[in-house]
This record gives sequence, C-alpha cells and structure tokens, in this order.
Amino acid sequence: MIFKVLYQKLQEEAPVREHTSSLYLEADSIQDAREKLSGRNINIEYIHALDGAHLAYEQRSENFELESL
Repeated sequence: MIFKVLYQKLQEEAPVREHTSSLYLEADSIQDAREKLSGRNINIEYIHALDGAHLAYEQRSENFELESL
C-alpha cells in the first residue's frame, strides 16, 4: 500500500504549519511506515493511506515521487 506522510524536520522551534512537507512511500501498514522512517530526523504529523481515486490524483501531481526505503 502507498502512504502519504506529512512531516516537518525536527528543529528547536515550535512546529509551524507552513513548514510541513510530504513524502510518499510503500509499506504494509501505518506502523510499518513509521518504522521505515524511524531513522530520519523528522516529526511525523500524519500518515494517510492512498488508494483508488485519491492515489490516482496524487500520482498526477508533479511532486509525486515514491521513496525507496
């Protein structure tokens, strides 16, 4: 399954919504996605499973790039 992960890089300041980034990755579950990202220096805000029309919409985006972990 493909997941969209919304995150911010860890910093000393409080998180600011405008600094949120996203990435796409393939994992078996949300827990598996968290484990795959555990070594990165990021604050995960939300993980959303993509399927059907929503996945097709995201794939049309120029920012869609599946992370290989």
